[in-house]
Amino acid sequence: MSFDLLVIGDANPDVVVGPVTGIEFGQRERLVEHGRLVLGGSAAIMACGAARLGLRVAFAGRVGDDPAGAFVRQALAARGVDVGHLVVDPQLPTPLTAIVTTGDGDRAILTSPGCLAATGPEAVPAELLAAARHVHSASFFLMPRLASALADVYAEARAQGATTSLDTNDDPAGRWDRALLEPVLKVTDVLLPNAAEARALSGEAQLADAAASLARHGPTVVVKDGARGALVCEGTRLLRAGAVPVEPVDAVGAGDSFDAGFVAARLRGLDLRTSLTLAVACGSLSTLDHGGTAAQPTWEQACAATDPKGTR
Repeated sequence: MSFDLLVIGDANPDVVVGPVTGIEFGQRERLVEHGRLVLGGSAAIMACGAARLGLRVAFAGRVGDDPAGAFVRQALAARGVDVGHLVVDPQLPTPLTAIVTTGDGDRAILTSPGCLAATGPEAVPAELLAAARHVHSASFFLMPRLASALADVYAEARAQGATTSLDTNDDPAGRWDRALLEPVLKVTDVLLPNAAEARALSGEAQLADAAASLARHGPTVVVKDGARGALVCEGTRLLRAGAVPVEPVDAVGAGDSFDAGFVAARLRGLDLRTSLTLAVACGSLSTLDHGGTAAQPTWEQACAATDPKGTR
């Protein structure tokens, strides 16, 4: 196969500023310590993380015919991601995201979706699915056309011999449409929510219960839990991994780097326990610089930071 990984989803510039203790309106200007223009989009950051880990990665999605779209294409290609299927929309603009960070690791995210909603299943032709060992999609609720067809896309990928994974990310509308999601879960091998998303998707308050509830739909459920590490539920089996101790600079994109680590580990044939621990290392190490991609580790760096004793 031509690619180890095909990533479908969002790619946009991120303007990351902070830390800020509160937003003040009334045309007041405030100074912040850091400001960066970096590559953003959950799918794009995950693709870059996987390429950094040594996978052959292709990206399928959509950007506008504008300077922001050119920035995205160049940034992905510079990190070793194949952008031959990153479509240029002749009318709609590239999505843009502004991220305001706080001093305690939290952040507010403001996104202008641009051409995201126009992304549909035609972005993923059958020959591209046939060329990949694994297919990953992100930002499910930001792309309603693709979301409604993703079950068919994943079924085709599986028929071609690929495995599949999904990171839904947040739902800005707050609906968490289970009728839309459940058909996709039946053809998803790995679901990768964070803790808040797992609770919202399942309706369960306890994280272990949320993971188990989602796993009953079919996928292995891998939940990112910030400084507490992560857990994975496969059938009735539950494993946890503690976080790697780091002094974080910027947590933007850490969950996407985690996703890349988990998928890369599984594609290398590592067991569930080791894959979880390595994914936590990838997410933790990615926080050591500003933006989602600057500190993403190599495979060797991730392995060096892995502590098998952190998994139980």
